[in-house]
Amino acid sequence: MKTIKGGYHNKLLRINLTDHTYKTEEIPEDTLLKYIGGRGLGVKFLFDELPAKVDPLSPENKLLFVSAPLHGSNAATASRFSVVCKSPLTGGIGETNSGGHFGVDFKNTGVDVLVLEGKSESPCYIFIHNEKVEIRDAQNLWGKTTDLTTDILLEETDSKSGVACIGPAGEKGMLISSIVNEKGHHSGRSGVGAVMGSKNLKAIVVRGTQETPYPDEEKLKDAKKEWQTFIGEAPLTKNALKEYGTPALVNIINNRGGFPTKNFQEGYFANAESISGETIKELYYVRSQPCKACPIGCAHLTRTPDRAGKGPEFETVWSLGAACYVHDLEKITNANYNCNEYGIDTISAGNTIACAMELSEKGFFDEETLNLIHNALGRGLKFGDADAVVKLTELMGKAEGIGEILGMGSKRLAEKYGHPELSMQVKGMELPAYDPRGFYGMSLSLSTSNRGGCHLKAYLVSTEALSTPFEIDRFSEKGKPGLAKLYQDLISTIDSMGVCIFTSFALNPIHYANMMSAITGV
Repeated sequence: MKTIKGGYHNKLLRINLTDHTYKTEEIPEDTLLKYIGGRGLGVKFLFDELPAKVDPLSPENKLLFVSAPLHGSNAATASRFSVVCKSPLTGGIGETNSGGHFGVDFKNTGVDVLVLEGKSESPCYIFIHNEKVEIRDAQNLWGKTTDLTTDILLEETDSKSGVACIGPAGEKGMLISSIVNEKGHHSGRSGVGAVMGSKNLKAIVVRGTQETPYPDEEKLKDAKKEWQTFIGEAPLTKNALKEYGTPALVNIINNRGGFPTKNFQEGYFANAESISGETIKELYYVRSQPCKACPIGCAHLTRTPDRAGKGPEFETVWSLGAACYVHDLEKITNANYNCNEYGIDTISAGNTIACAMELSEKGFFDEETLNLIHNALGRGLKFGDADAVVKLTELMGKAEGIGEILGMGSKRLAEKYGHPELSMQVKGMELPAYDPRGFYGMSLSLSTSNRGGCHLKAYLVSTEALSTPFEIDRFSEKGKPGLAKLYQDLISTIDSMGVCIFTSFALNPIHYANMMSAITGV
């Protein structure tokens, strides 16, 4: 067997939150060779350690944070870490990943995998500083938003720390809750925030100085240069994503009639230009805020007249905008800030509000629910109500009134009122901003995704709408099964390496293989 010479610390940290103890374990080399890191390694440990039929919100569920071999190398986009658990939203695999700086900060503590078990008796947070592990009291943080929590913890620990935390939504078990790092990067799908909240864990803070070893610095330098060259020359990564962020996709998808509108009742949004990347850039853009080692910089800071923060992203302007038939960009952006601060997945949030709007307009809500809506809004709920979107994201974040019902996701909402067909979901996870009726390959990838209604595990839109790396007939079924499998395999590798899916717009499997060889010496 080949020996791994770099890319890992070969260390798993296991923390028992019930008795506040911890221990370290060595990760077998054959496990690293087979599962790489990130998603692959996290799902491997989850399947090996978690018994069947465990309640996702019970102490028996495990929550894993997993770094990747490229973290710390400064290879382009090498910043994405994975969070893995049994999902309370779907009952299946809960896996999500996030960018920013936290993943590299986590890797620098000398840990490859963090396994969290049990449940703390009272709110706590974890501080990992190289070899030192502390479980500290967090009762003063419970109930606080993610931005306030981050500020307090940076002051309390080290200003250069990385912080991943939950907001009130995760504390209160909202199934659409997320884990937020750097105030706007979300481990956003699968309800991972609720799992963290169920363990009375408010935050994980990391501060490390341990460098990752690499076997051949010259080979690594050449591989990084190769990546930089191709990413710097590909049209999508060189121009559109850099200039406008992910909302650059709004007009592209809408003009193809694949932009779901009014809870998927329509596929074209007449006011799409009002929520496009170009309009965001003109009205609210402040500056780019790239993830660690990212030459693309699709993450943008924005400012409305009253507030400021990260985003909104493409999926967010769609879910809180077109899906709800809303085109008021200022209010969409403020609702996005609510999701950042309370720790809510914007895709599920917007879909659920859109589902509620359709249920309301069709007269399916009972009197008790109508009273909750009226108490929240002072009126009924209809498509196009931008103020309602802002208010409902706040209430979902606080789990108050009608927000407590909506915060459990659209599947449970639609079933509660006898119309499950109005929830646009797969396996309980809400669909993204690509109408399956307009992209047959995406229809296949959504229906076969192992975590539910997710576009990121087999992104066939790159060929069906973006002509990358080649153009394919989006209304044809020919060749789509093989292409879906190819993308599923490729993206599982990308997620396991800890890099961004947008690298696939510029790189091919040979580039990824060359980089892994340079990192690990295998």
